[in-house]
Amino acid sequence: MTNNANDHSNATNSASNSASKNASKNVAKTDSIVLSAPNPSINEQVITPAKIEWQRDDSGNKVPVSGEFGDVYFSHADGLAESRYVFINGNQLTERLANLTGQQSFTIVELGFGTALNLLAVWQLWRQLRITQPQLADARLHFITTEMHPLSLDDLTKILSLWAQRAPELADLIEQLLATYPMLVAGAHRLTFPADNLTVDIWLGDAATSLAKLQNRTASNRAAHVDAWLLDGFAPSCNESLWADAVFAQIQRLSQLGTSVATYSCAGVVKRGLQNNGFALKKIKGFGRKNEMLTAVMTAESLSANGASGKIMSSTLEQSTTTAIESTVEKTNGHQTALGNPYHSLVIGSGVSGLSTAWSLANRGIKVTLLDKTAPLAGASGNPRALLAPKMTPIHHVDEHLHTLGYLYSCRFYQQLNEQAVQSSTALVLEPTGALDLLIKANVNVEQISAYPPKMATTLSVAQAQDATNLGLQALAENLYLPQSGLVNPQALKTLILNHPLITYQQLTVTAINETALQVCITGHSADTDYCKNACSDAAEKTIKKTITADNVIICAAFESHELDRRVFDCRKIRGQLSWFTPTAAQWAKLPKLPLKYSGYCAPFTPQRGDSSINNVDEGRQQLLLGASFVRNDISTEIRAAEHQVSRDKLIAAIPELAAVIPTDTSGWQARAGVRTQTPDYHPILGQLGSGQSRIWTLSAMGAKGYAYAPLCAEILADIMLGNFVPVSAAMLARLSPQRSLLRTPLV
Repeated sequence: MTNNANDHSNATNSASNSASKNASKNVAKTDSIVLSAPNPSINEQVITPAKIEWQRDDSGNKVPVSGEFGDVYFSHADGLAESRYVFINGNQLTERLANLTGQQSFTIVELGFGTALNLLAVWQLWRQLRITQPQLADARLHFITTEMHPLSLDDLTKILSLWAQRAPELADLIEQLLATYPMLVAGAHRLTFPADNLTVDIWLGDAATSLAKLQNRTASNRAAHVDAWLLDGFAPSCNESLWADAVFAQIQRLSQLGTSVATYSCAGVVKRGLQNNGFALKKIKGFGRKNEMLTAVMTAESLSANGASGKIMSSTLEQSTTTAIESTVEKTNGHQTALGNPYHSLVIGSGVSGLSTAWSLANRGIKVTLLDKTAPLAGASGNPRALLAPKMTPIHHVDEHLHTLGYLYSCRFYQQLNEQAVQSSTALVLEPTGALDLLIKANVNVEQISAYPPKMATTLSVAQAQDATNLGLQALAENLYLPQSGLVNPQALKTLILNHPLITYQQLTVTAINETALQVCITGHSADTDYCKNACSDAAEKTIKKTITADNVIICAAFESHELDRRVFDCRKIRGQLSWFTPTAAQWAKLPKLPLKYSGYCAPFTPQRGDSSINNVDEGRQQLLLGASFVRNDISTEIRAAEHQVSRDKLIAAIPELAAVIPTDTSGWQARAGVRTQTPDYHPILGQLGSGQSRIWTLSAMGAKGYAYAPLCAEILADIMLGNFVPVSAAMLARLSPQRSLLRTPLV
């Protein structure tokens, strides 16, 4: 939630706050009745959207008020001006951001996302500075924010549409934010804005819990830290939990010398919380009618005083000077990323993991050479289409459920790429179709997903399900409709990623990886294309030995990752064959109209221009995908007629009425077989191989979920490599580690 604009130092406001507090208690009591459920742990994980009431500000404009806390979201004088005065000026952000150089990164953490005004004000400042300060071209801004009761998209749209009229300079930013605003489920939600070198992480849930999940030791050679805090929760008298000791303890843990704080509040609990956790404070004139506000900075003296006495005496407040705070902040502004100059990474493997890794690194200004022994998408990632659909979990697990977090991030990621595809007149990366899960092979039932936002998952009536699927005889009472699901076009994804100016692809069969203290060296061989073009058809292929050096290497070579570096776990190998055929017009009229999940999945699709370059498809003709087979410990990629039949049998077993529609003769079907890699705990492998200053990393073992996992996992890996905060909890990072205990015993 965002900030209270009232002055808490006078009796009038104290009375007002008391009334607000009583009102919020009444609201909370009503909420407990509405949201009561048998399992209280589920209640704690359900994100309840904010309840909005409306007032008029000093200029007669409509402004929102929190129904839960009875407090205003921003000043009645001018909310945007307040954000700039309190948080931008209070943290000296204009000067500090302008002084970033090269690949420096600056991290801001906000408590209370509210109406997003602080984010928009900082974003607009950052965009202006990058125009006037050329050295910021490669610098990055990371904005992390928390919110327990986020605004619904409808309410946020209504509020920000008013600001777009009052502050036209924010209109474009508002449009981008609303287009990527996350689903309201617990956990971290990453929004990326590559054109502005801006990353936004929105943590939904209790602030103390969210902050505790932030991992500030993301790599052995770099500690992530916060450069500036925006303490903008509702007033302490209205929302005590956001100003609790546990929150201030996390603020100290995540800060370093020179970290600054700004807040509109001068309440005693705020002063004590900051003083007791190593910050030197200063009161300055508040915004508008407020007499005062607080700024603070973590200094060696204040930390020492805190360590010696357990608290900093109130006299520290009077002794702190603006000069001292500015001096400390200036000396510790931002942080240099962990890789060091120059920035060049080698990525081995150009499936969805390698492509996503290359993209995440390149968007951080890092030159990437993408290597593959055959060609991009030559392996299991190169199917004609990939179904992007969540594997649902009960909602009390959602904030630690990688598949859900990955799915939601991938939806936003592919939709952003769609915008680029439209601009370049190329095929869409994600075709929004929706999908229906028949719950034949699922971990949840209808009741367990009832608390999810309907836009993420809901249950259709039998009539609605039959209409959506084109199935008239199937019993569809038990179903999950997944509105955000769709079909990923791997070829379109590859095209856009390889067009990035910092990504270069080379065909290379890697034979050795050698690491030194200063670099990593790749040795391998590739085909002599000029020789092969001119040689006779029966001539033996000529190869060229090559050596490439870089700052680091990321191994994304699926089951062959273990062969390149034995420290990568030797995963289970699972062969999967996806089949497709071109139905007749009569068959097409009776086939499902949207993708279906059962013990396998089927999906109607129409191949686009370029799809036939990697698969035998009829471009422009409607086709049906079925799959996939699941054969353990088999790395053959030959096409097998028997597995066509397996996929057909799965579909007919799930939907008997299609027995008369799907051809029994599969001899004319097309297919693609690939080998997936799977760990014992079904989680990917992500992180640094070895310890200390190791320059070898891996992102592998996506199983059959690469298009849901890889984009988010690539972001996590890039953050770890660069020493930034990651968009998952410390516990999740441990579950992804190449050194986790479950990967110490070889699979049988």
